[in-house]
Amino acid sequence: MSEVFISYARQAEAAALRFADALRAQGYAVWRDDELPPHRLYADVIEERLKDARAVLVIWSADAVKSDWVRAEADVARAAGKLVQLSVDGSIPPLPFNQIQCDDLSGWSGDPTAPPWRKVEAAIAHLVRGEAGAAPRPEPIVRGHGGQPPSGKPSIAILPFANLSGDPGQEYFADGMVEEIATALGRFRSIFVVASGSSLALKNRQLSPQEAARSLGVRFLLDGSVRRAGGRVRIAVKLLEGATGAQVWAERFEDEVEDLFDLQDRVALHVAGAIEPAVRESEIRRASQRPTEDAYDLYLRALPHYREQGREANSRALELLERAMELDPNYGSAVSLAASAYSRSFSFAWSDTAQDDRRRAVELARRALRLAADDPEVLIRCASVLSQDADDDVTALFQRALALNPASAIAHVIAANYELTFGDPVRGQTHIETAMRLDPLSAMRATQVGMLGAALFAQKRFAEAVTALKESAHLNPAIPQVHAQLASCYGHLGDLTAARAALVDMAERTPMTIREMGAQMYRAPAQRTLFLEGVAGLEAEA
Repeated sequence: MSEVFISYARQAEAAALRFADALRAQGYAVWRDDELPPHRLYADVIEERLKDARAVLVIWSADAVKSDWVRAEADVARAAGKLVQLSVDGSIPPLPFNQIQCDDLSGWSGDPTAPPWRKVEAAIAHLVRGEAGAAPRPEPIVRGHGGQPPSGKPSIAILPFANLSGDPGQEYFADGMVEEIATALGRFRSIFVVASGSSLALKNRQLSPQEAARSLGVRFLLDGSVRRAGGRVRIAVKLLEGATGAQVWAERFEDEVEDLFDLQDRVALHVAGAIEPAVRESEIRRASQRPTEDAYDLYLRALPHYREQGREANSRALELLERAMELDPNYGSAVSLAASAYSRSFSFAWSDTAQDDRRRAVELARRALRLAADDPEVLIRCASVLSQDADDDVTALFQRALALNPASAIAHVIAANYELTFGDPVRGQTHIETAMRLDPLSAMRATQVGMLGAALFAQKRFAEAVTALKESAHLNPAIPQVHAQLASCYGHLGDLTAARAALVDMAERTPMTIREMGAQMYRAPAQRTLFLEGVAGLEAEA
């Protein structure tokens, strides 16, 4: 039995021969149509060999794109979860194969150590031999925004939801849930979402999670069920890793049925908001275990350091992001995160080149906006940087980011910071509470509750603010402004001993004075005055 079936158009026959020879040199049993026996029908042999092969290598060329035979063979391979594809002349595969990674081997000389060929061979090894060190199944990629994104971008499919209502007439609601969640998730530029039509094509097929993931070419699956009884609906969803079937996240929703379509919208928004952080955390864990580097992995590895909000961690994040931008200067997410990290370095006086950091932050923010103007997370990060460091009017950027993706918890966190800085603590609290509902188990919990404390402080709810700020400081002691905020809260409450201790904690994390911190945290005069009134007694002691 042949292990690898090679599909190609006649134009690429010479290339097909080179690829076949290279695979045979690696010990694979390879079949291509020059081995057709004279006594058998062509179609019968092709069907038999396609079925028997463990991997199907499709060679795309200008002629192959137009070939019904090649497209049919590629479709069989895709459905069976054994498609590997490459291009020999830069041709882009036709739909739906353009949603699956296709390596460009134009001009390949036969060198078995060439990186593009090694990726192809690793994918074949994974399918044929199940080698632990082999690359995973090629992942769907998103084309077009922020430059060519890295091929490792996470991909997800929403499987058909099971209708547990006992009423076949409720199938429309279960299918509608799939479509609504796919639409809501599609607003996140950090994830590739398989079209709901492709997912629904698997309906009533008894596939394991691994088989479904291979068939759709994705890393993650969302599975779920819908049960409607009387006037109530219960919806259960779970996020799975496609390679192992392991559960990453799960949630259940139950509500009265008043407006089914409104319920679909609300559940889809909540699910999308919770899934994106869960996928991101899983990707961060995966990237931390990989010995190789690409721009996407470096960006993921920078995120935990960035979130720590400490001086050393911020420097480490910038090191990783600078390397990411060297590998892919057009990767908008990395550029915008670097802008934010440089802005933070300037804000807390963490380097000896503060003004250079500020200029770099503004330069990178404006560059990221040019690269990825349709990515809401990039938009809102850049808006925050430009509002802090360039005094730009960024109201439209914030509004556009939240309109593009109202389910982004990160967008609401950054919008909350903007409102708190510029004097609207009520709106700031609304944004941060929305973020906490969307991402209730967030890796950014310290930031969330710290901002909630700041919003409560600005509304003169000092005791409540202390509770939130103490939780934030416990979760992440590195954040300077949390200790500064605590000092002012305690001052307003008359607890100068606790205020002094908080001030010492702040001084260990930034060389800024308490007055400089107040100016940095609050641009609105009323909130800045309130902050300084709380620490007035401490300043008098100094």
